[in-house]
Amino acid sequence: MIASHQRPYLSFFLLAIATGAFMARIPDLQTRLGIDKAQLGLTLIGLAVGSLISLSASAPIIDRLGSKRTLSIAIPGIALLLAFTPMMPSAPFVFGTLFLAGLLAGTLELTLNVEIGRIEAQCGFSIMNRSHGFWSIGFFVTAVTASFIRHAEIPMQTHMAVIAAIVFGLTVVNVKGMINAPKPVVANEEKPPLVAFPTLALMPLCIIGISACLVEGAGIDWSAIYMRDVFQSEPFIGGSGLTLFAFFMALTRVTIDPVVDRFGASVVARVLLVVAAAGLAMVWMAEHEYIALAGFALMGGGCSAVYPMAISAASQKTDRPAAINVAAVGQMAFAVFFLAPPLLGFVAEAWGMKAVYVVCLPLILVSIFASGALQSGSRSKSAVSPASHETAL
Repeated sequence: MIASHQRPYLSFFLLAIATGAFMARIPDLQTRLGIDKAQLGLTLIGLAVGSLISLSASAPIIDRLGSKRTLSIAIPGIALLLAFTPMMPSAPFVFGTLFLAGLLAGTLELTLNVEIGRIEAQCGFSIMNRSHGFWSIGFFVTAVTASFIRHAEIPMQTHMAVIAAIVFGLTVVNVKGMINAPKPVVANEEKPPLVAFPTLALMPLCIIGISACLVEGAGIDWSAIYMRDVFQSEPFIGGSGLTLFAFFMALTRVTIDPVVDRFGASVVARVLLVVAAAGLAMVWMAEHEYIALAGFALMGGGCSAVYPMAISAASQKTDRPAAINVAAVGQMAFAVFFLAPPLLGFVAEAWGMKAVYVVCLPLILVSIFASGALQSGSRSKSAVSPASHETAL
């Protein structure tokens, strides 16, 4: 019997292996479609558009269906749609398929965050950070397996079909016997707007969150193509960039909390951002593929916990309701996470793959100076309040 607080762990894990398998096969999809990097970026943006629409519009649907039914539809639906992408005859069809997958992905993310908030209110302890840790673990697992699968020259269509079958089976196990967590009774709480604009005081936190998500997107979406185009790496080595990125992101996320409690969020964030900048510089200037792989590892560790700390700091501000501040930071960062990596395809097409990592550096450097805006004290429980979960992944 799966405990209620453990179901989000498996849900995040399943989302990660479905999307991670697709991300790892993006180079193969590009080759099959016969498109350049700019066209690939426009194709991939379908996932971003669908996700951003559903993040703003799916709350009434989630409320009507309930978490159990939504998870039952969204998780296998995403895996199935991604499995259809290698069968599509052209880039516009892939865009449409990814758009539908994005609609489900945004709905799933909202569902999980709302359900986690309710579980935390019911159980009295936090599970948000561990849930995100399971997403990172799932992404690492699928990155490792995808490297071997690509090296064995197993077709993308077969790979994605097997992943979809696994996700479907584990989803059945995960939702069997699930009972929706009760809605908390909240009196006179201001509902966050669909678009929460940041105040001047929030801008440093927005910059910090955006920079972390930009590095994450650049590492996840473009590392395999970078290794292929710059070093002509074989599939196993080429996929190792994503593997190392995901591993060090997962490792840092599951071990960083005691460090933040001891040294404070601003100090830890500054160190992590410096690490991320060093990783970007290594990838940019790498003359050998193993130097680039080390750079991807540093990028993964460096961007891992910065965004959650920005969300935590936003939730602790008292100038307006915490949910609105969290929404302002979360929606901007989430938009960058989905929109920037595809748009980086235009940068790669115009100036080469290494330029993708150069353009990330200025924002990271600005974020290092802005990190003083983070709370210096220990992490607050308000960072994982139920309201914040509705707007931040």
